[in-house]
Amino acid sequence: MSDSKKKKDNVTLAQVAELAGVSKMTASRVLRKASGFSQNTHDRVMRAVEELGYVPNRLAAAFGSDKASTLIGVCVPRLTSGMFGSVLDSIDHTLSRLGYQTIIGSHEQVPETEEAWLTTILSWRPAGVILSGRTHTPTVLEMLRDQAIPVVEIWNLNTSPIDISVGFNHFDCGHEMGRYMVSRGCRNVAFVGAEANTPGMGMVRFDGFMEALEASGGHLATREVLIDRPGFYAGYYGTETVLSRRGDLDGIYYQEDNMAVGGLFYCQSKGLSVPDDISIAGWGGMEVASVLPKRLTTTSVATQALGKTAAEALIARIRGEPVQDVIVAPTRLVPGSTV
Repeated sequence: MSDSKKKKDNVTLAQVAELAGVSKMTASRVLRKASGFSQNTHDRVMRAVEELGYVPNRLAAAFGSDKASTLIGVCVPRLTSGMFGSVLDSIDHTLSRLGYQTIIGSHEQVPETEEAWLTTILSWRPAGVILSGRTHTPTVLEMLRDQAIPVVEIWNLNTSPIDISVGFNHFDCGHEMGRYMVSRGCRNVAFVGAEANTPGMGMVRFDGFMEALEASGGHLATREVLIDRPGFYAGYYGTETVLSRRGDLDGIYYQEDNMAVGGLFYCQSKGLSVPDDISIAGWGGMEVASVLPKRLTTTSVATQALGKTAAEALIARIRGEPVQDVIVAPTRLVPGSTV
């Protein structure tokens, strides 16, 4: 790392005050949006902040020192997601065991929301951050480069990560299920998904599924991607929609297991036998699939292991210990009784 970058990464409030030509106390008052200074003073301080790349250290302000942070920022798509809930639980438990604390946020698949969250978190000078996905705004990438803190990207495997990637290939998950369903006799297949307006990984799995269908002799007869969050109702309604559109379907692939369960209940309500009349497959290996009368055909994702691995990799990087830049999390196609 160059000397100039080190200087920027370790800018102090005193340096900001010196460049602005004010006292450290005045600079602090400007940044805390207090009163007792002129507009000219405010503008000089803010120009110095911009020029030096200073990020206010809220942790030091709160505790009166520049002691090394034990805070870790973690940002996921949704806090209400069962799968990400499991990942977060594992991350938090592992970090706590290793002497660190989490600051958790969500971005709802909106890169600008992640940017706003990261701007706030970096002002607390975290020891590192864990981000979901690999799509970030240019500002996020610049902030992370400037701060030079360890970063782990989770969920969607990134072979060229910012720092470390812990995840799996969603395209391959969909491709594997596409091959499997065709091998089980499915020819006219539908896809039911959700979150139509967000760039989620469900559509990446769909792309893999489509490629496998085309290569294996299957056919995507129709698809329904709802402007809704994935869940039981979305699966139920989406299934009703595709079956009303095409009466010759012999299989449906769902964005995730909760949607597949909703679809299964719709089929049963209409007297359709699964898998004799129509096959159903999901993704995620969610807990609900384990209590169904029929074992759901799905792809199992080791969420607890992924969270633990991500947390341990981040702390290893913080401590200067050797760690792989790209770590593949395991997934497994689980043949059930619904295909």
